[in-house]
Amino acid sequence: MNKSDLVQSVADSSGLSKGDSAKAVDAVFECITESLQGGGDVRVVGFGTFSVSRRAASTGRNPQTGETIQIAASNQPKFKAGKALKDALN
Repeated sequence: MNKSDLVQSVADSSGLSKGDSAKAVDAVFECITESLQGGGDVRVVGFGTFSVSRRAASTGRNPQTGETIQIAASNQPKFKAGKALKDALN
């Protein structure tokens, strides 16, 4: 399922127009992104938790040349599925 499929599914299940559904999906994604940028977590009970994992700087190796390179520190998005989501899949 891609974003347009998700928008169509939201429109079908909620009775909203496709345009309104697209705005709602975009707003949810924007709110999650803004919360993570601010250093917070987003917990959706029964679905899961979005958080930020901080990755420290490290030394790596270019596999083609064998040259040592520095990998900069970065923030990575992380998602942990909730119990209800896990149960629904099993």
